[in-house]
Amino acid sequence: MHDSKERYGSITRVFHWGMALLIIWQFMKFFDRINDGEHWLGETIVPWHVSIGSLLLVLIVLRLIWAATQKNNRPEQEPSTAFLVKAGHGLLYLGMLLLPITGLMIMIGNGYGWNPFGLGLIARGSTEIGWLATLGSAHSLIAWSLLILVLGHAGIALLHHFVKKDGVLRRML
Repeated sequence: MHDSKERYGSITRVFHWGMALLIIWQFMKFFDRINDGEHWLGETIVPWHVSIGSLLLVLIVLRLIWAATQKNNRPEQEPSTAFLVKAGHGLLYLGMLLLPITGLMIMIGNGYGWNPFGLGLIARGSTEIGWLATLGSAHSLIAWSLLILVLGHAGIALLHHFVKKDGVLRRML
């Protein structure tokens, strides 16, 4: 259940892989730009984008809290790469946190309100909040940046598993 020096615990692994699946789902939004979303992905998966993003916001906050409680139990990194590993993970966490926040800024700033899973958390506004929408416009840049970070993260994990054969990936499996 808890993390150890040898491997990540079940809660950490559920957070990691569950959020990974939801983030991949969110990346399907990129396909909405093809044919103005007139295809299966655009009509089936994309309408859930705001709801799944809202769920990810809750999960990343819970994951950060959980990670803080497990800080001293985590598997140790090689001293030569520890800084890069921490920086990479820090950027991943930052991207996962900022992406739904900027999405909310767009929704609220443009007066759309916030209705994840049909729950009317913030009603549609009659006025726009320009500065909020402007800050939220970083959403797309953050999404592309997170995609690059995720691909790098997965690539490095596969490199460790298939080339270095050092067991790093098995800690999370």
